[in-house]
Amino acid sequence: MEIITWIANNFFGTPAILLGFIVLLGLLLQKKNLSQVISGTFKAIIGFLIINAGAAVITGSLGIFEPMWKEVFGLETPPLAGFLGQEAFNAKFGSAVTLAMTLGFLVNVLLARFTPFKYIYLTGHMMFWTTTIFAGITIQAVGGDIPFWGLVLFLAVIMGLYWTLQPAITQPFLRKITGNDNVALGHTSSSVAILSALLGKVFGNKKNDAENINLPKKLEFLRDSNVITALTMGILFVVGAVILMVKKTPGAEKLIAEAGNQSFIVYSIVQSFTFAAGIAIVLVGVRMFIGEIVPAFNGIATKLVPGAKPALDAPIVYPYAPNSVIIGFVGAFIGAIIWLVVLGNTVGYVFVPTMIVLFFHGAVAGVFGNSTGGVRGALIGGFLTATVVAWGQYIMVTFFINTTVPDTAMWAADSDMFILGPIVSMLAKLFF
Repeated sequence: MEIITWIANNFFGTPAILLGFIVLLGLLLQKKNLSQVISGTFKAIIGFLIINAGAAVITGSLGIFEPMWKEVFGLETPPLAGFLGQEAFNAKFGSAVTLAMTLGFLVNVLLARFTPFKYIYLTGHMMFWTTTIFAGITIQAVGGDIPFWGLVLFLAVIMGLYWTLQPAITQPFLRKITGNDNVALGHTSSSVAILSALLGKVFGNKKNDAENINLPKKLEFLRDSNVITALTMGILFVVGAVILMVKKTPGAEKLIAEAGNQSFIVYSIVQSFTFAAGIAIVLVGVRMFIGEIVPAFNGIATKLVPGAKPALDAPIVYPYAPNSVIIGFVGAFIGAIIWLVVLGNTVGYVFVPTMIVLFFHGAVAGVFGNSTGGVRGALIGGFLTATVVAWGQYIMVTFFINTTVPDTAMWAADSDMFILGPIVSMLAKLFF
């Protein structure tokens, strides 16, 4: 048991090591020389860590952006009480989660080996959080006295099926975006991605491709994804900063004080450029990582799981449609603002619009929506993302996870988790 738990924590709980091991195995199976093995393995790990570094920069910037806009609308985190919370939940059920994640990955590999669904899910951090949220839902539905191995095996089967089928269902849409069949999307934004592509086809205009927007000569700088990212976020940051400076509420004064001696406007502008820098870092990491894992993965595809494809994190789609990434996020941001007001004034729930989720999921939805519906499809995809996340958070926190980890669901639960959560709850009540 201790050995299995150690493996789960140090390999499956450390995505860079897991993915580095996958690349190492693939290169060894292809009988590459020592230089190629070391170079490929190290560059894959470094590329993945660069992605993490970029994500950390983005997260830091959004950590300022989110409270800024919460203060603009006078919102506070909903008061929650009577639940375990992530720390206590990990202490009580953490070993079950890690074991379920490990066995679920083995189920994924076996299904990829013996079924037509040749996809191996390699987004390690999503593996952990999805298993955690589904564990919380299961315990909420059945009760805290659920048998340990019953919980482990139930989650292992659920996760193994999800990690196998999710990339398979998304692949026909992704194939049209990338123009090849080398990699798959292994991310919890797949539901909004698929729905965005379908809605974009119905309500969008494919001829008005976001990546082929004709701009006047003086505005050609907008074709640079780094520039348009900084510009879009700059507008949102500055608008928020101006509103806070006018409001002068205690919360606003506290946020303004974080700028120190620097002008709050200048401070906000710097944050917008910081956000853009984070995106640029992520894209560099994606290119390095993809450049190593795809060739290395051929070793596994040809030796252990013939025809298998790696299912990877959301940023793999960003380089194919950088304009759509921003348009999708803008649509998600606008949708989040609308649902903040609607939820607060209808069901009395204060939606916590986690900008990390809105960006990464809205960006994926934007790319998929643009692929079938152009600019309009990308905007629809972003708005759809905000809709799923806002109402999904309300339903999840209020009904499906309120005694276990609702605090985690407010920042780490994603689109697929919200959509599949009720199904997991129903299955748990059926089997236990």
